[in-house]
Amino acid sequence: MTTIPPEPDGGDRSTELAALVGRKVVLDTAGPLIYLGTLERVTREGFWLERADIRDRNEGHDTKEEYICAAQKLGIRENRRRIFVFANVVVSLSALDDVIGT
Repeated sequence: MTTIPPEPDGGDRSTELAALVGRKVVLDTAGPLIYLGTLERVTREGFWLERADIRDRNEGHDTKEEYICAAQKLGIRENRRRIFVFANVVVSLSALDDVIGT
């Protein structure tokens, strides 16, 4: 079951987020971590991802965008079966296939 909290102003984002459940997504944070995986569930507290990859932008030579584009072309490099990402650390969420590669 997908539980999606209402917007503080009373609006409803549930339709948009529910449409991403089951799809491969990118969760970007203000810090060095990005998360890629299949969105399993959305709760008030955060996001459950399956077959996920946690990537520290400080490691490796690829930029964040290069890494995401590679994941889009070659597949997500899974290093977690399942992971919970707290909503308060996520600054953006997008479907992996919505990323425009270079």
